[in-house]
Amino acid sequence: MSVAPPRTSLLLLAYLAFVSLGLPDGLLGVGWPSISTEFGVPTGAVGLVLTAGTIGYLTSSVLAGFTLARLGVGRLLAGSTLLASLALTGYASAPALTVLIGCALVLGLGSGAIDSGLNAYAAGAFGPRHMNWMHAFFGLGVAIGPLVMTAMLSTGAGWRWGYAVTAAAQLALATAFALTVGAWRDRAAGPPSPHAAPVDRTVGARPDDTVVAPAGHPGPVDGPAVAGRGGPVDDPAVAGRGGSVDDPAVAGRGGPVDGPAVAGPGGSDGGPVGVRIADTLRLPAVWFGALAFAVYVAIEVSAGLYAFLLLTEGRGVSAEAAGVAVSGYWGSLFVGRVVQGLVAERLGTARVLRGSLLGMAVGAVLIALPGPGWVTVAGLVVLGFAAAPVFPLLTLSTAERVGRQHADRVIGVQIGAAGIGAALIPAGLGVLLGDTSVRLLGPALTVLAVALLVAHAAAARQTAAPPPTH
Repeated sequence: MSVAPPRTSLLLLAYLAFVSLGLPDGLLGVGWPSISTEFGVPTGAVGLVLTAGTIGYLTSSVLAGFTLARLGVGRLLAGSTLLASLALTGYASAPALTVLIGCALVLGLGSGAIDSGLNAYAAGAFGPRHMNWMHAFFGLGVAIGPLVMTAMLSTGAGWRWGYAVTAAAQLALATAFALTVGAWRDRAAGPPSPHAAPVDRTVGARPDDTVVAPAGHPGPVDGPAVAGRGGPVDDPAVAGRGGSVDDPAVAGRGGPVDGPAVAGPGGSDGGPVGVRIADTLRLPAVWFGALAFAVYVAIEVSAGLYAFLLLTEGRGVSAEAAGVAVSGYWGSLFVGRVVQGLVAERLGTARVLRGSLLGMAVGAVLIALPGPGWVTVAGLVVLGFAAAPVFPLLTLSTAERVGRQHADRVIGVQIGAAGIGAALIPAGLGVLLGDTSVRLLGPALTVLAVALLVAHAAAARQTAAPPPTH
């Protein structure tokens, strides 16, 4: 069945929504040194902010699958964006760290609902081209965030104005969503996209009874605030973060996955018939893979969060140049995802993944070198470019490590591990840097990069046992 092209106004709103999702993630790394100084808290206190945001994000990502049917996507997006605007306003006016932590929780609630709600809608209304572009705009938002905060700091306006400007942008977007509620409803009621089969968004089941949701997750579930966002992805060029995947060539972060690697007849526990949960959890590759996801996201988050501090306090780089460098790090992550996604189609997943992991180690070593600031900046760019395809390619190769009959459950485990890694490891690293020296960021990233190589190699060596017969 042919599908009318999506309305230009809705596409524009979708793109802007993903830019807005990325903006707050890019603000914190540049703004935190000023925030911690003003509130008189140590560097490691940022872990409390990250943890609160992660809890809110994961909670609303799960609940969004249930609220969509009641509210409709237009109302959900309008309300969630308004909630995010209020949270960012709270950031801008917070008198103490405790208030900031509460606002982080609220921001996570709003962002998770926007992410899951918009992806659930787009899975049936947008084709793969627009879906990929939508996720590319998230990377653009993360890259713009440091520039916004740098501009506010360099003009003397202060970090609060960085959040105030972003809050105003969110408020304008919430108004636009509210004014187009009817358009979103009409589109949602239209025929399904030929690129994405209809999905029961309440339980994550397809009409043909094929199980497509990771075990334990009733709907789209995504990673934490900085580590990644997004949903359905149909092209490895811009592998998204979270949500459903409708092409076996690529897998995003979290959520239902529709592809030969994970599809299978459903059992009573949400997995394949005849394969018990205990059978899945006994596989060593499950836990080595989960460790790889946790460490990867920790590297991505930590580099973006503490690079500004390293450049300004450890390398003598000006605040303006350091802010641009952090933006360049996130920008290289975006460019790398586009370029290396295309390369993966030609060279194969395994080869590109190995090269990317080695490239991350090289970038971490450059960051660790006690040289001039430009060497550190070069390391950040190398690290970001190399890291770009790692998450989606690790997800894509899950079935190769554990077997197709286990892959849907294991992807859920991996996404959970990524969330834990994004919250706990950067928090612990912040404590380490605060108690010692920010110059230890590079060596710490190097250790993590080596640990990632070891975990991936260990997971790759494991072979899944054949499914038991009962």
